[in-house]
Parts: sequence; structure tokens; C-alpha cells
Amino acid sequence: MKRAAVFLISAAITCVFIINFCALIYQCGCHSFWAGAADECNIHSYESHHCPWCSIGTEGFAAVALAIVAVQAALSFGPHRFGIAARLLSSLIAFPIVGAAIAIALGWWQGYWK
Repeated sequence: MKRAAVFLISAAITCVFIINFCALIYQCGCHSFWAGAADECNIHSYESHHCPWCSIGTEGFAAVALAIVAVQAALSFGPHRFGIAARLLSSLIAFPIVGAAIAIALGWWQGYWK
């Protein structure tokens, strides 16, 4: 039960703030889901590079979130000898670490920072 709570807390934070993380990494114009989401993202502009996360579509964006949440699930439910506090901390930290790794990889692959 405690491991499920750890997972639900960390996954919920990821799902709520993933678009804010996108905006932080890519400086693309995205906002919180409740404040317009990708309405002002640079994917709507012909003159600029297009945000790698937003340009891969809803399914691609969901795949990025799912990859992060999968790591959080492994840290939350895995057989390691972590206590609940360590599981929660590692699951929460997985969001920016895994998210940044994916963001940097997609950004370089798509030539976003050229």
C-alpha cells in the first residue's frame, strides 16, 4: 500500500508538471495544462525551431511521460531495500533526471539547439 502511494504521488506530479518541464528545458512557450498548455508553443510558429516534445504529437508526448512514469514505477515497486522515504525521494527525482535525459536526446536528435 505504501509503495502504491509513493508511485501515485510521483506519477501524479510528473503528469501535472511535465509540460512545465518541457517549457523549462526548451523555452518553447508552453504553459501549465490549466493555463493554455501548448497554445503558445513555438510549434505554431513557422520562423522558429519546433519544440521536440510538442512536435512529436500527443502520442509522442504521452510516450515521454510514460517513460518517466515507468522509471518511477520501477523505483516505487522494485525489490530494492529502500525505505518508503528513499523510494519517494528517488521516484520524485526520477522526473527531472529521466525527463532531462529524454529532452536532451530528442533536442539533439531533432537539431533543436542549432
